[in-house]
Amino acid sequence: MSKNTKYLLISLPASISPTNDHDEALTTLRSAVTLDYGTVFPFPIPEFKIGTLDALVQQADELAKLEAACEGVVAKVGDSLRTILQGDEAKISQSKTVNDKPPEQYLKSFHWNKVKYRADRPLGDIIDTLQKEITSIDNQVKDKYNSYNSVRTNLTQLQRRQDGNLASKALTNIVPPSLVIRDSDYLETHLIAVPRNLTKDFLRAYESLSPMVVPRSAVQVASDDDFTLYAVTTFKKHSQDFIHRCRESKWTPRDFKYKEGGGEEERRELEKVGENERKVWGEALRLGRTAWGEAVMTWVHVLALRVFVETVLRYGLPLNYVCGLVRTTGKLAKKARSSVDTKFSYLGGNAFGRDKKGRVTKDDSSTSADMQAAGHMGNEGEYSAYVCYEFEIK
Repeated sequence: MSKNTKYLLISLPASISPTNDHDEALTTLRSAVTLDYGTVFPFPIPEFKIGTLDALVQQADELAKLEAACEGVVAKVGDSLRTILQGDEAKISQSKTVNDKPPEQYLKSFHWNKVKYRADRPLGDIIDTLQKEITSIDNQVKDKYNSYNSVRTNLTQLQRRQDGNLASKALTNIVPPSLVIRDSDYLETHLIAVPRNLTKDFLRAYESLSPMVVPRSAVQVASDDDFTLYAVTTFKKHSQDFIHRCRESKWTPRDFKYKEGGGEEERRELEKVGENERKVWGEALRLGRTAWGEAVMTWVHVLALRVFVETVLRYGLPLNYVCGLVRTTGKLAKKARSSVDTKFSYLGGNAFGRDKKGRVTKDDSSTSADMQAAGHMGNEGEYSAYVCYEFEIK
């Protein structure tokens, strides 16, 4: 999937060909775009039940909002896949398929899903179904991704307790049981992680840090690149004062209670959480892959409906139009639009004119407000003489 690919969905009246033939009209569109600017593929859209004009105008507005929502969900699911796959672009690209096909192939061979979205149902019902579908996809991915994040955070914390420095790692396998006073009514052992550059200050000051610190009770337990761990004994009634003053001095009191077999218990917990993380990771990846494809399918069906509704509003009844998908690039999209503008500017009536050199000009001052109100502005916010929507699948 090329990051630079952009698509245009263009609807034109079949009258652009002399015979009103659909195939000839598509050929006329191809001649306007030319291979220099893009490739045109047929994009078949079925006929739907058409209600009142007021209903169509309201549905055009609903579809514009729904399309923006679909694009947002596709982007969010893509971001989730990126996180799950740790930014591996090759794996991310492989995961982004629609019906087990690359997105471009799906678009080039698009056919309306008549099983999920029956064309004989009212337009409002189809829009409602699409709305519920994209909301469901968004919620499912959000829930699973939050679940994965929670498990991943838990695993990271446990790993940090195993692999971190003496200010954060588990102390069960580091502190000898004989150093810890247990079952005493008066005395208590505190474990303090002191930055290596502050050990002299600690040894000089700890006895006077609070009342009733047992003199010369500091024992070095362990040391790493960042911290030295000391055991210090105080009377229990002054323990909280001692701990508070340690924190004020930027020494880290460690919460530790000796437990028989605690090291083995922590190891089993780490293994259990690690297995659960791998399980939830696989579930999140499978759901992300499926959800991304389903979100793209929903988005493209919404786009097809937008084209249909706008075509009815723009060209009127009876319907006789052709819809083409233009595959182009970000750089060439403007040139493709300009070329099509030049070819079919006459469809815009007084909205378009030509300058002295014969180039197409737009009378924006007289048409923009009216066209905006009537819903005839494209998704780029600019009036065109024909129905056109631009989109990118990233």
